[in-house]
Amino acid sequence: STMRERKTTDRLHSTDPPHSSTDMSEGKEKLRLKQEVGLISGVSLIAGTMIGSGIFMSPEWVLHHMGNPASSLLIWAACGLLATFGALSYAELGTIIKESGGEYIYILRIFGSFPAFLFAYTSVILVRPAGLAAVCLSFAEYAIAPFYPGCSSPQVAIKCTAAACILILTIINCLNVRLATSVMNIFTAAKLLALFVIVVGGFVLLAKGQTQSFQNGFQGTTAGIGTVGVAFYQGLWSYDGWNNLNYVTEELKKPEVTLPRALMIAIPLVTCLYLLVNVSYLAAMTPSELLSSGAVAVTWGDKVLGSWAWLMSLSVALSTFGSSNGTFFSGGRVCYIAAREGHMPDILSMAHVRCLTPSPALLFTSAMSLIMIVSGNFTSIVNFFSFMAWFFYGMTISGLLYLKIKKPELPRSYKVPIIIPIIVLMAAVYLVLAPIIDQPQIEILYIVLFIFSGIIFYFPLVRFKYHPRFLQTVTLHLQLLLEVAPTTRDAN
Repeated sequence: STMRERKTTDRLHSTDPPHSSTDMSEGKEKLRLKQEVGLISGVSLIAGTMIGSGIFMSPEWVLHHMGNPASSLLIWAACGLLATFGALSYAELGTIIKESGGEYIYILRIFGSFPAFLFAYTSVILVRPAGLAAVCLSFAEYAIAPFYPGCSSPQVAIKCTAAACILILTIINCLNVRLATSVMNIFTAAKLLALFVIVVGGFVLLAKGQTQSFQNGFQGTTAGIGTVGVAFYQGLWSYDGWNNLNYVTEELKKPEVTLPRALMIAIPLVTCLYLLVNVSYLAAMTPSELLSSGAVAVTWGDKVLGSWAWLMSLSVALSTFGSSNGTFFSGGRVCYIAAREGHMPDILSMAHVRCLTPSPALLFTSAMSLIMIVSGNFTSIVNFFSFMAWFFYGMTISGLLYLKIKKPELPRSYKVPIIIPIIVLMAAVYLVLAPIIDQPQIEILYIVLFIFSGIIFYFPLVRFKYHPRFLQTVTLHLQLLLEVAPTTRDAN
């Protein structure tokens, strides 16, 4: 059938260890994953995912909405604190529900099938493609900036370059998993190098007394609740990825220990790095110069590095390309797990018979990302991505509060103080409602309608298991066209 009913209850509640071998007895496949991700790997996964395009694109927009340097730095610090609180709350969830899948699996286990389906439906069609589109647009901005010195790059050139980036990533990830991971590792070095150069350059400028941007730092602060909410959206975009370790919980060594420790190391580290980079930007540029820059790091390079400024543009382009590859690489995880649970079309959980890559899910994500690139820009995509993401973050955190109050007897090796998830839930409610109340946009209504449009598909296809024959025919033809088959679960 098009929507496969996966019998996962035995696997999820089995007493067998998650790293045991695959059991094929009685015709049932049981997924067993080796626990190979340790503390260092966990820290690298979180920090490597978080440090992407946001720190090179969002500073001017945070400053634009807040109105002055000092308050924009406060927003960056508050975003880091909120990400830390959210991650600590997720850490407790990860020690209660020791399954991979992040928000999807938590919502499924706590609230049931319907809200989990709405999350998967929204994530696969909008949230994941929106994140990829935003990162690729920032890559394009930096990649073509050297070809348009002294002026803004044309939008047509930016969007065409971003589309080419997505197509290249699609080819890489569909051809070979090892190739995709190698690209991710190589480009991480460029990412760290670019930030290190910016931080060191900032210290040199401050030592020379370039502190004009910080004088009267709070003058002209914007205080509107909606404006502050949008500024948070732009800042939190740079911290997105704080929850990624929860997507691989089954693969962690001693998740009850590794998960909270990795979070407490990685997120404060990234927060400090982001603050230092923003200080360096403001030391090199006046607020007005920063606001008029289409590519902040390139403008910084022009002022600080002189004739070597092209290195900054190249480094940031490589960094954002690596980040987009990581986003693309992990984008199929929720899609696959949702298909495994019977919440998505069967074709999306299949793999190429020779390359052994989840090509249908990757091609679908690619197509949706291309649509978003054509129809939107970086700022609008980030705002709408953040709105949807924090809607479901709030739902997940409310699930943790439910478990802490109603199910205190559940075994858990790590407990976060209840005030922390309460703060995160309040922040999530604020981030969802503030822009709607202060500056309502018709696009937000479209997003809400889209989320609940999943009802049209859920009840006939999932709840009542109605599978039209033509969908089975479409699935069969797609299998033949894409050369894919249902995945075999390897013990490795």
